[in-house]
Amino acid sequence: MKLQRKNRLRAVALGAIAVSSALVLTACGSDDNSGSGNGGSGSTKAAGKIKCEGKGQLLASGSSAQKNAMDLWVKNFTQSCPDIQVNYKATGSGAGIQEFLSGKTAFAGSDSPLKPEEVTKSKNVVKGGQGIDLPMVGGPIAIGYNVPGVDSLVLDADTLAKIFDGKIEKWNDPAIAKLNSGAKLPDLKIQAFHRSDESGTTDNFTKYLKAAAGSSWSYAPAKAWPVKGGQSADGSAGVSSQVNQTKGAISYFELSYATANNIHTVKLNTGASTPVEATSDNASKAIAEAKIVGTGKDLSLQLNYTTKAEGAYPLTLVTYEVLGDKGNKAETLPAAKSFLTYIASEDGQSVLKGLGYAPLPAEIAAKVRDTIAGLS
Repeated sequence: MKLQRKNRLRAVALGAIAVSSALVLTACGSDDNSGSGNGGSGSTKAAGKIKCEGKGQLLASGSSAQKNAMDLWVKNFTQSCPDIQVNYKATGSGAGIQEFLSGKTAFAGSDSPLKPEEVTKSKNVVKGGQGIDLPMVGGPIAIGYNVPGVDSLVLDADTLAKIFDGKIEKWNDPAIAKLNSGAKLPDLKIQAFHRSDESGTTDNFTKYLKAAAGSSWSYAPAKAWPVKGGQSADGSAGVSSQVNQTKGAISYFELSYATANNIHTVKLNTGASTPVEATSDNASKAIAEAKIVGTGKDLSLQLNYTTKAEGAYPLTLVTYEVLGDKGNKAETLPAAKSFLTYIASEDGQSVLKGLGYAPLPAEIAAKVRDTIAGLS
């Protein structure tokens, strides 16, 4: 009798444990609103503040300027949304746009807005719609240099234009010395590197030179480097690497690459009372002057490259995510909207400053989120 009673008590206890475990498992799965536990098509799960929709692989490519931001965004997003694999390749803005226009990717990253002819071509890819530009990340284009013994350097647009056009060839040139009183500038050849690939960073850099350097820069802004000759490397990683290892080198790339490689950066003489350093905060002051010039759902911006506001660093860029306002691929649209909503959110934007980027102004970020919500 004692043995039977003991066995009955053990059975009750085991049953209670089973019920308790089932309740725990049910509670753990309560965020799954898909109606199924297999992450099937159309599944929606709330993961923290990130809303996970869709599944599968999300392909995108383009701007290398946003690569460091994209790497962190993808890491954070996929940790919360494991059913979605985001594959972003930093191929350069030009290549990214071409892949999107060929229907190979769900969206592209570009440091310049779509050209009218690219918008026209996009209508063949997004049926019933057209490609639009969604600003997502801003930041300074740093001018990195490698001059032994020179830890602080000031240049202006006119001098930069002459350096990158090959008209100033030595670091102790009088034009550079005039801007850097007291500095010990060496009799060292300047090694100016530009991007070999079509790049939105190049486009913005040449826009700045065209706007701020006047007659010292006679070339039209372009994604492809407009000056014949010179030295080049592929991508922001390539040119920053060349600066890091070449004495006398100078080039242009996003601040995050300078920070990662401990490269000294130029302060710009903009006409303000003091030269302006390339920082996230200083870039934000310049980007705050940007105006939305896109029409419809397009949110492309016009930057002020000639600002003389105190502490505003005018050599900036804004990276856009490019996709259709409607007519996007049904199989990738939910995942694309989920990912883009996260990176445009306060949480997504808040990680940028630590990487050397400038978060979007709050008003612009809110318009971006509203636009993403209406994509179809």
